Amino acid sequence: MDILHLVDRLEELFNESRPIPLTHNVVVDEDRMLEIIDQMRISIPDEVKKAQQVLAQRDRVLAQAQEEANRTIALAKKNAEDVVARDAIVEASQARAEQILAQARADAELIRREADDYIVESLGAIEAELLRLVNQTRNGIAQLTADRLNVTEQAPEILDSE
Repeated sequence: MDILHLVDRLEELFNESRPIPLTHNVVVDEDRMLEIIDQMRISIPDEVKKAQQVLAQRDRVLAQAQEEANRTIALAKKNAEDVVARDAIVEASQARAEQILAQARADAELIRREADDYIVESLGAIEAELLRLVNQTRNGIAQLTADRLNVTEQAPEILDSE
């Protein structure tokens, strides 16, 4: 289940909860709250798996870039060897081979940097979302604990007033 969907359900549960008069507290259905929290615990590993898939995809892109660079280098070497065979154009062919190699290396480095940037951005977003969810969960737990304490403290007063 999508973690954002679970956050929406948690928020919906909060919005459906009954307010306690004269306070900023609400009464939340404990079973539903715990069910959503359990589902969040299950979904978080899925989000981590997605991040691992992104890393695997990055590795595949890097491998493809390296393979393309190797093919370009091999092609450049072959072209250079063919040109070297012609005495009149030896210097020009060597310069061109170096340009091709430099361009292939630059292309591979650019792809590698872009893949790294994408991974950092994706992992940062996932981290921020996970931190936000942890904070919301902690706040919900603290609120439920405070609500329980308030109800427990108010129970003797209610009995005494009757």
